Amino acid sequence: MSGPLFAADAPLVVSPDLIAPRPGVPAVASEAPAAASEVRAPAGGPTPAADQAYGGAPAASANPAVGAGPREATDLPTPAPGATELRALRIFGTRALELVADGEAELQRDDIRVSADRLTYRELTDEVLADGNVRLLKDGTEVTGPRARLIVHEWTGEVETPRYALTRPTAPETPDAPREVTGSGEAEVMLLEGENQYRLRRATWTTCEAPDPDWYIKADDLRLDYDREVGTAHGSSIVFKDVPIFWWPWTDFPLVAQRKSGFLTPTAGIANRTGVDVSLPYYWNIAPNYDATLSPRLMARRGLQFGGEFRYLTASYRGESRLEWMPRDQVTRERRSLGSLQHQHRLAPGLHASLDVNAVSDRTYFEDLSSRVAVAVQTNLLREGRLGYSGGGWWTASALAQSYQTLSGVAPYRRLPQLALNAARRDLPAGGVFAFAGEFARFDHPDAQRITGNRLVAYPQLSLPYRQAGYFIVPKIGLHVTRYDLDRPFIADGREDIQRTVPILSVDGGLFFDRPLSLFGGDYEQSLEPRLFYVRVPHRRQDDVPVFDSARYDFGFAQIFSENRYSGSDRIADSNQVTVAVTSRLVESATGIERLRGTIGQRYYFSDRRVALPGETLSLSNSTDILAALAGRVTATTTLDTSLQYNPEDGLAERFNFYLSYRPGHAKVLNLGYRYARDAVQDARDGLRDLDLSAQWPLGGRWFGVGRINRSIKEGRITEAVAGVEYDGGCWVFRTAAHRFATNPDDVTNALFVQLELSGLASLGSNPVNLLRRSVPGYGKISGTISDRIFGGN
Repeated sequence: MSGPLFAADAPLVVSPDLIAPRPGVPAVASEAPAAASEVRAPAGGPTPAADQAYGGAPAASANPAVGAGPREATDLPTPAPGATELRALRIFGTRALELVADGEAELQRDDIRVSADRLTYRELTDEVLADGNVRLLKDGTEVTGPRARLIVHEWTGEVETPRYALTRPTAPETPDAPREVTGSGEAEVMLLEGENQYRLRRATWTTCEAPDPDWYIKADDLRLDYDREVGTAHGSSIVFKDVPIFWWPWTDFPLVAQRKSGFLTPTAGIANRTGVDVSLPYYWNIAPNYDATLSPRLMARRGLQFGGEFRYLTASYRGESRLEWMPRDQVTRERRSLGSLQHQHRLAPGLHASLDVNAVSDRTYFEDLSSRVAVAVQTNLLREGRLGYSGGGWWTASALAQSYQTLSGVAPYRRLPQLALNAARRDLPAGGVFAFAGEFARFDHPDAQRITGNRLVAYPQLSLPYRQAGYFIVPKIGLHVTRYDLDRPFIADGREDIQRTVPILSVDGGLFFDRPLSLFGGDYEQSLEPRLFYVRVPHRRQDDVPVFDSARYDFGFAQIFSENRYSGSDRIADSNQVTVAVTSRLVESATGIERLRGTIGQRYYFSDRRVALPGETLSLSNSTDILAALAGRVTATTTLDTSLQYNPEDGLAERFNFYLSYRPGHAKVLNLGYRYARDAVQDARDGLRDLDLSAQWPLGGRWFGVGRINRSIKEGRITEAVAGVEYDGGCWVFRTAAHRFATNPDDVTNALFVQLELSGLASLGSNPVNLLRRSVPGYGKISGTISDRIFGGN
């Protein structure tokens, strides 16, 4: 012990009100002789001399009359910072040596409070002995037990057979909203080893609510370090529902979601392509802005795979890399591997660079080794480096080198390199707007039979927008100039050196009408918004221009209001056409919420189209199909989104989409979707027809059901199905989900996910949450776990 703690500005204050006898409680006099260094509470109440011994004249002036009851604690003067206040029904002893507070005793200094049936306080050593119904409180810490010893200023000591609850806020870097995490438990003894340091013997720890937690860590020796926010357990096990489910001779774990090095909990699953699949990741917290995860993975059918991920984050750059390596696949008898690198870098103000490189050892890598449909159906892996500069806020320049690893289908062209310049000035006289899009690209291809070459594009544009409250009109004129330098002609009588200059004229205009409307007892504003969009582009020969990056846009509202029906620059469609459309909205007057929006539109041609892609058949009709859409938030819990493409010549629907979602609350969602697409090639009415149902709903008793089924009505088969259940145990969640998907009728993948999530600690098993979020729009996670390792905002 370090001797006297208190100076003149940190006095010991003994509450005089609590020395006075309470109603029905006789006062107890000290048997020690009265002296200047002693305190005595006589039967008639404290004397002025006694008041001075406790803390001086100010305390005496606060004394009530003899026999009066004590004032409430809220009426007591607030002690000075650093002062120690002692309260009890009876207090006796010698101040410089030892004071004994008996009956509802309490000692307080700043945010430290110690209460018990009886307190013995030794001022010279700043030590308090507590006996009977002991309770220690300090800044998020609560410890109770039958007996305790505490050096107050050091926060050291011990508590016998304690129950404890330690509450701390989550780390600032956690992705969830800030919240508090409480770790609680009990032990044979708790040693207080200074600020934020605790050691417990034969102890438990859990984030469940006491006194009967569903899960807890049980350890022979447990250290809780709230400076590093790490717990360390020796001779430990995880007990769930009174059954030990995991045992460690030694482990450490995060107390409030702080990143730390160590083994993560194993993951396990099963799929028909891999068999039983078990992984034991190790997380390495290299630095606050660097980390790595090493993931050995054992698949019963395939064998052993080694994987790793490295992530980094600084003020000017960030990125991650991933490697997977299997020495020998027991099914294919081959070595298999994966590599991936993503990097973003701010080189200087306005100057940015990025790198995205991905590769696998063979074309069926994802099909064989992944249980996720989004990964298994990948056809091209991107490999690109990009450099970009933004100058003055009105122009940008970029350089790109891009290629792909093709896993299935035809490989796209490589851009080695592509240089681009884009600009826009909106401050010209009379409100004019100037825009420019320029590009140079060298197109290459791994197939030597494909045409390769250079392409130079320049597209200056000038528009004069005029907008008023009730209407707008935007005339625009542009000149699209393209030059090709090919290695050989695209067609037999084609050109190698091609120059194409195409003027483009467009006029976009619309009107706005609105009126108040009362409907179903509510007040609304209804709008009527007719719109015309005219485009004139003369024909230029383009049949000998190769197709490097052009494709026909999917027909829809975005396409009928665009200048070109093709993407890219290899085809500039000849046009003499007008698009006519009208939109009506129903807006709730009180809230401004758009309850319903309906649109119908069609494009009309004044001349036949002549520009086409190779193999494309152009329609000779003077109008397109009719497009219609209806969408909105029809009630507070129901949304609707439906669209129709109708062919007026054949009297048939070409496409129809319908989607309805009902979401009355968290973890309550019902979705219904239907898609139809006519088979235009075979001119058959029975084309694509898919029914999509998904839901998440409480089943009662904390159980939730979740699932999705996607059925091809035309083929009479289920293309994807998910079925699962979840249970919310408050401080733990159990999930299981079965997943079946078919990339084609003869290639089906089945997977089973089982997960036990212990909130604030870890997740055991394979995690189906990402699958459920993708499969069920509006899926609500029924727990806000912070058990995963955290890095940046990921």
